[in-house]
Amino acid sequence: MDRVVELIVGGATVPERLASTAIAIAAALLLGWFSGWLLGKRVDDPYARYYARKLSHYVVAVAALVAIGVIWRAFAGRVGLVLGVVAAGLAFAMQEVIGAVAGWFNILSGRIFAVGDRIEMGGVRGDVIDVTPLRTKILEMGSPVEGASWVQGRQYTGRIVSVSNKATFTEPVYNYSAVFDFIWEELVVPIPYDADWRRAESILREEAERISASKEAREAMSTMVRRYPVPRAEVEPRVFARATDNWMELAARFVVPVRTARSTKDRMVRRIRDRLDRADIRIASETLEATVRGQGSGTDE
Repeated sequence: MDRVVELIVGGATVPERLASTAIAIAAALLLGWFSGWLLGKRVDDPYARYYARKLSHYVVAVAALVAIGVIWRAFAGRVGLVLGVVAAGLAFAMQEVIGAVAGWFNILSGRIFAVGDRIEMGGVRGDVIDVTPLRTKILEMGSPVEGASWVQGRQYTGRIVSVSNKATFTEPVYNYSAVFDFIWEELVVPIPYDADWRRAESILREEAERISASKEAREAMSTMVRRYPVPRAEVEPRVFARATDNWMELAARFVVPVRTARSTKDRMVRRIRDRLDRADIRIASETLEATVRGQGSGTDE
């Protein structure tokens, strides 16, 4: 037995080292086959079995390479240099992994977000469903920006997106529901100058007051003010008017819960449109109206 170990590790001649290399390769192949067979017996899930086999083969291959390096004395007298090169290579190759783990600590220690929060991170908007040391999994929402998503609103798309935790250092992270679980919404309605825009303003204000969650928002604002040194923001609904070249622009601003914003705004738009129609107030649009007047019966028209 001692002779075998001496032959494998301490062989001095080239034939002995070649023989030791062959033995190491044969042992690696045998160990790789045995580990794959054992995992196939022990693991039932096909996907887990596949990745477990791949991992075991990688480990056996690395061990075989190290053994061959020892046989050929590739590290003799240069252990410190070899370890330094390996450490530098690992640091370079795993910089994304290291950044992701650091981002995980940043998420936990900084309380940036937690499971269940609605966030936007790495260009992805949705609800956090899981936070792992490497990635944050987000149940994606649609985007109101045309072309950004096939779902035009804050509704789930059905996709689960994994974003590296490193993004907490490189990009802004928007949290919609950490402390203040409300958002300010605006509904802009253009009214022609020849229409009763003051009546339209009154309709918008009444509907904004009807759906605005001002009471709940004030309580949440009080909690946030006690936690952070920020000024108390206005949460009461208001209507702002702006004169443009074409129409009076009325913008209703109000507060709604972050998770019901789209449905709430939908109900508000329907009611406003019905009330404007009953008041005989039309909504302005960018159209061109041409009026042709005749010049009398003697014309050639």
